[in-house]
Amino acid sequence: MKRIGCYHAHYSNIEHMDRALGEYEAELIHFVDPGLDRIKHDPDFTPELAETKVFETLDWIARCHVDAILVTCTFFTAILNDEVLRRIPVPVIKIDDPLFREIADCSGPTVLVFTNPATVEGTMGQLRRFLAAAGKTPQIESRLLPGTFELIMAGRKEAYLERVREGLLQAAREHPGARVAAAQLSMVPAAQRASQTEGVAIGHALAALTEPLVRQLSLQRRT
Repeated sequence: MKRIGCYHAHYSNIEHMDRALGEYEAELIHFVDPGLDRIKHDPDFTPELAETKVFETLDWIARCHVDAILVTCTFFTAILNDEVLRRIPVPVIKIDDPLFREIADCSGPTVLVFTNPATVEGTMGQLRRFLAAAGKTPQIESRLLPGTFELIMAGRKEAYLERVREGLLQAAREHPGARVAAAQLSMVPAAQRASQTEGVAIGHALAALTEPLVRQLSLQRRT
């Protein structure tokens, strides 16, 4: 039984990971810290403060007898750099890396859709560095759905998912021929609804993550 420490910025992400890995021999230990997102616009907030807090939390999770850490918040993953990761004694898996690999392998353009404005710049910067290191130059574009992230942070889950579903479908209509993908884990149910009800293929981080995570950690199916 592998133990995976899951580091979230919001409680709603717990159910997505439990559902995705429920059929595997894995114990998920969830750590939730919405604080950084709530103080990111404070006058004294700095990138250094955020990096210190994320490192301290990762270090604490690593001490809790886990085999690996999965960081599910794109705001947190955008803070992580190689120096921070080298200081953590267990593997740290970022939610967006598998999606980045899919984008790198995609021959056509990709529209990456966000709800949290604080994650857009950091995630797109990471994606561009990832593509440059892979020697790939696909056409990529970001799109923010304004006024949506506040809904999920206020616990208005259904309103959030419906607004995100509509936004993803609108992005697909406005970019025919492009691959549209939801960048954040909280957007997964909305992407699934759009795909199931409208027949529009919407990519998302969870679909890209599960198979590589199972392979990397050698997870076995429950019997």
